[in-house]
Amino acid sequence: MSSNPVAETVASLLPRAKAELAELVAFKSVADFTQFPRSESEAAANWIAEALRAEGFTDVALLDTPDGTQSVYGCLPGPEGAKTVLLYAHYDVQPPLNEAGWTTPPFELTERGGRWYGRGAADCKGGFIMHLLALRALKANGGVPVTVKVIVEGSEEQGTGGLERYAEQHPELLAADTIVIGDAGNFRVGLPTVTTSLRGMTLVRVRIDTLAGNLHSGQFGGAAPDALAALIRVLDSLRAEDGTTTIDGLDGTAGWDGLEYTEEQFRKDARVLEGVELIGDGSVADRIWTRPAVTVLGIDCPPVIGATPSVQAGARALISLRVPPGVDAAEATKLLQAHLEAHTPWGARVSTEQIGQGQAFSADTSSPAYQAMADAMAVAYPGQSMQYAGQGGSIPLCNTLAALYPQAEILLIGLSEPEAQIHAVDESVSPEELERLSVAEALFLRNYAAG
Repeated sequence: MSSNPVAETVASLLPRAKAELAELVAFKSVADFTQFPRSESEAAANWIAEALRAEGFTDVALLDTPDGTQSVYGCLPGPEGAKTVLLYAHYDVQPPLNEAGWTTPPFELTERGGRWYGRGAADCKGGFIMHLLALRALKANGGVPVTVKVIVEGSEEQGTGGLERYAEQHPELLAADTIVIGDAGNFRVGLPTVTTSLRGMTLVRVRIDTLAGNLHSGQFGGAAPDALAALIRVLDSLRAEDGTTTIDGLDGTAGWDGLEYTEEQFRKDARVLEGVELIGDGSVADRIWTRPAVTVLGIDCPPVIGATPSVQAGARALISLRVPPGVDAAEATKLLQAHLEAHTPWGARVSTEQIGQGQAFSADTSSPAYQAMADAMAVAYPGQSMQYAGQGGSIPLCNTLAALYPQAEILLIGLSEPEAQIHAVDESVSPEELERLSVAEALFLRNYAAG
C-alpha cells in the first residue's frame, strides 16, 4: 500500500483493532435464542454502543426491533451542510455448527497462518471494526468530513426482518445520501470489489403425510405410501438432471455481464472434491449471481442410527430458494409452493409454510459515490482497479433502504472474500484486507465529501 497519512494511521491502529475484534468475537451473539442466550447478543449490542460513544457519536441507542432483537444506532455530526453517509454492519453471527470441527475455539479470535479465526471475524463483526478504523483514521487526519450514521443489526443472519420493519416504522432515522453496507467482500484477497447485485431469498417448510402412523415395512411396504419417499420425489423435482434449479414458472436464464468467475477458481473456492462435477448450466457467475438456486437445508426423518424397519407416515423439509434480481421474492415463494404441491405424488397430503423472505437487490453503478469509491480503492490497492461482482447471498435490508431512500446511493463492500469461509467451520478474516478496506472507506468518505 502506498504511503499516505490515512494508511499509516490505519496500520498503527491495527493491533488495537485486533484486540477489539477479539472482544467482540467472544460474544456468542447468535440471534436464535433457542440455541444461545439472549444475554450474549445483548452484551454484544452494549459493547458496540459503548464503542460508538467513545468515538463521539451522539444519539446512541439500542433499538428494540419487532423480531425481539436489538440493533445499535449512533450519529457522528459532520460539518454544517455536509452530506450524510450511513455505515452498516451486523453483530449477530451464524451458529458455529460443529464446534469440535473448528481448529481453534469459534468464539476465541486466534491468529494462524496470517489470518484471524473466529465466528463473525469476517461476517460481520469485522465489518464494524472496519468502520471504526476508517473513522479513527479520518479523525486523526483532519476530521470526518461528512455526517456519519452507523447502524449495526442484531438479527441479519436469521432473516427475521427486525431492522427492516423498524426502519419502515421510523423512516427518518436511517436517511442518508449514501449507504455503505459493510457485509459483502472482495472477489478474492487483494482485488478491490464492490458488490452490485444480491439474490433475494425465501425459506419454505414443506410437510408430507400419507398414513395415520408408521407401519411395519415388511407387512405393509410395497403398497403403503411412504411419506419420506414422496418427499424425496418432490425434492428431486426441484432440479433438472444437470442440477439446474427447475421450479415451474420461474425463469432461470438470466446472465451476468460483469466480472467473470472461472470454473477452476470456483472449484477451489468451493472446495469441490476431485472428480465431482459442478451443477447447472451457463457461466459460474450466471449460476450463482443471476439465477435461482434451491437448496434443501434440512429434512426431518429418522436418523440412520436407531432407525426401525418402518414405512414413514410423515416427513418434512426446509427449503431455501435464492431469488435472482428482477424477480419478486413473494412471487417466487408462490411459484415454489405451487411446484411442491403439484409434484407431490400418490395423492399424498402436502402443506407448505413460508418462514422467511428477502428481496433481491441491484445497485446503480453510475452514481458519484461509485467513482469516489473507485478512486479510494485505487489508492488502498495500488495497481488494482475496482471490480463489480454479484453475490449469491441475500441482505434483505438493502431493498428496504432502497425503497425508503430512492435517491440514496448504496455500495456493498466488506471482508467476506472466499478464503474467509463465512458460515462455515474455521471462519477467518485477513488482517491485510481489514487494513486496506479501512483505508479505502476512509478515503471514500473524504472523496465523497469533496465531490
